[in-house]
Amino acid sequence: MANPVDEFNAYRSKMNEKLLADNNKVIRRIFNLDTNAFAEGLLPKKTKELLGLGNSLVLRCDDCVRYHLETCHKLGISKEEVVEALSISLLIGGTIVIPHLRRAYEYWEALEAKE
Repeated sequence: MANPVDEFNAYRSKMNEKLLADNNKVIRRIFNLDTNAFAEGLLPKKTKELLGLGNSLVLRCDDCVRYHLETCHKLGISKEEVVEALSISLLIGGTIVIPHLRRAYEYWEALEAKE
C-alpha cells in the first residue's frame, strides 16, 4: 500500500502540471502569488506556514492542510507546535472542523513514518 504522503504529492504534481500546461494567466498568477506569499519576509516562513495550516483547517480544505503540514514538517516545526496551532483553529472553526483535524493527525503520522 502506498504511503498517503507519496500519493498526495504524486497527484498534486500531476494535476499542477496539467493546470499550468494550459498557460492561463490567472492560474499562473495565483500560483505565483501563493509561492511568494509564503516566502521569508517580515514574518518568518514557519509562522506563515502555521497561519496557512490554521486557515486551511478552518476553511476545511484537506488538500491545503496536507500541503501545509508537509511544509511545516520539512521546516522542522514540532508536532507540539503544529497541534497547538491546530487547537486554535479548532477553537475558531468549531466542532465542524473535527473530521479535518482527525485527517490532519493521520497525515502528520504518515509524514513522521516517512522519516
